[in-house]
Amino acid sequence: MNAPLTTMLPRALPAEHRQMLMETAREVAFTMGTRLFQEGGHADRFWIIRTGTIDLDMRVPGRRAAVIDSLGHNELVGWSWLFAPHVWHLGAQAATPVRAHEFDATLVHAMCAEDPEFGRSIAQWVGEVVAHRLRTARTKLLDLYAPYGSGGMR
Repeated sequence: MNAPLTTMLPRALPAEHRQMLMETAREVAFTMGTRLFQEGGHADRFWIIRTGTIDLDMRVPGRRAAVIDSLGHNELVGWSWLFAPHVWHLGAQAATPVRAHEFDATLVHAMCAEDPEFGRSIAQWVGEVVAHRLRTARTKLLDLYAPYGSGGMR
């Protein structure tokens, strides 16, 4: 599923802030099946996908993890690093081979504190991603659990 352009890095941040962030990036690669993080783990980094697909999932007691969303090119993976208590709310696994830019959350937090405009841009971008993911999850839940023909939303 492709995110709206506002949640993708190239258009989400002003050019100056995008450049500042990208100067801290480290290129990484994940083979298919690699777990990037587990629900409940410490959120200390985040990624922007260059190629490939990453599935976001959540634990379901007694069952396999349920895939909540699939992310691809230029999408942000991981937002829990920005908000206390900095714990992953979901898990993430490479659904295909992935190449990505990886960012150290501690460094980005320090940059946000040092430059409030940069921090505002990062918070706005991540907030838009979170809002989009909530809308996506809501739609999926309605598709799964709403009674057929139950009418419009209130």
